Amino acid sequence: MTLWIDADACPRPVRDVTVKAARRKQIELVLVANSAQQLPPGPGVRQVIVASGADAADHYIIEHARPGDLVVTADIPLAAGLVDRGITAINPRGQIYDKGSIGERLAVRNLMDELRGAGLAGRSGPPPYSDKDKQAFANALDRLIARLS
Repeated sequence: MTLWIDADACPRPVRDVTVKAARRKQIELVLVANSAQQLPPGPGVRQVIVASGADAADHYIIEHARPGDLVVTADIPLAAGLVDRGITAINPRGQIYDKGSIGERLAVRNLMDELRGAGLAGRSGPPPYSDKDKQAFANALDRLIARLS
C-alpha cells in the first residue's frame, strides 16, 4: 500500500497527520505537487514535483496509484477517476470517496461550478480548516489504513 497526497492545496495539518501515520505504520508516502513541500526529515516519505500546469499532479497520481493505495485529495474529479479505478480516496476533512458517494459529490461539484460560472453562486471557498476537521481526518485515515492494510 502507498499513501498519496495531492499536495498542492493540501492543508499542512493533513500533511503532518499523514506523515506521522505513514511512519507509524511503515507505509510509503508520496506527496505530488508542482512545487517542493516542506517535509520533516526521515524515511518512507518522498515527493514528486510535476511540471506546472492544470491537473499535472492529478494526472501523475492517476497514472501511478494502484488499487489498494489510498489518496488524500480535495479534488473531486481526481477522486472520481481514482474510484473508477478501484482506488480509495479521502478528503482533508475525513470524507471518504467511494462508489456509493462519488457520483453525487461530482454532480454537486459540477452544478456549483456551472452556477458560479453563470454568476448565480458565490465564489467563497470551503470554511477554514479546523481542529475538528483535523481530528475527523485523522480518525478516518486510521480506519482506512487498517482496512486497506
